[in-house]
Amino acid sequence: MKKVVHDKLQDDPTPHSQLTMQVVEHVRSLIASGEVKPGDRLPPERELARKLKISRSSLRAGIGFLSAMGVLKSRHGAGTFVSSGPPALDSNSLTVLGALHGFLPWQMFEARLVLESSVAALAAERATDEHIAELAEEVAEMYASLTDPQEYLIHDVRFHRTIARAAGNPILGALMETITANLYDYRSKTVQNAQDLKESAEMHREIYRAIRSHNPTLARQTMEQHLNLARTAQAAETNTPAPVVEDDAADLATESKTSAAS
Repeated sequence: MKKVVHDKLQDDPTPHSQLTMQVVEHVRSLIASGEVKPGDRLPPERELARKLKISRSSLRAGIGFLSAMGVLKSRHGAGTFVSSGPPALDSNSLTVLGALHGFLPWQMFEARLVLESSVAALAAERATDEHIAELAEEVAEMYASLTDPQEYLIHDVRFHRTIARAAGNPILGALMETITANLYDYRSKTVQNAQDLKESAEMHREIYRAIRSHNPTLARQTMEQHLNLARTAQAAETNTPAPVVEDDAADLATESKTSAAS
């Protein structure tokens, strides 16, 4: 009987996004109060879930969000730690996230296509050895998590965050944080249906190689190719057709003119 009551208490009737932000705010308060510092390990999942009165699966969703944003880092078998780098909890990416929920996913994706292809080109020009090493690590982690879509998504997002930092422009970085946070929140609900994560990992490896070789043109091209393939793949995850964006519209217009001429 006790177990049944416990399960009901852990049902989490609160919407997913609210539970995620509940975990975010709790971790923020732990850092702000000095209870945990960069490099420290968070309390065990069971303890945190009990304190927040949410299920462990909801807690993991919040921790996954923070890991994707670079605030936390999970080490297999060791626990979850506060990242040693500067935490992004108080950045505009999380402050603005709530206001962005009204944007449609395809609109966010289109904005990302326009922005991130240029960010990748800048990263190819400016990436340091440290940035390149981080990209290599995230690609390796993607290949290691091909059978775990949620874990794969965390490394996918961290890969793109690293590119944004490597571009060396804080304004572009802040814009990418905002878009990436929203896309992660949306895709974490669908990534379990991903069809071919290996193809995705291979595209990330090509982007990494272009940046490592400091080739801006190739970095831009491979990023555009990756994002267009990802757009189609993510539409399949939700069984919705991929939206027509500018490049597609231009192709359709060309085809239309050709048909008219013939």
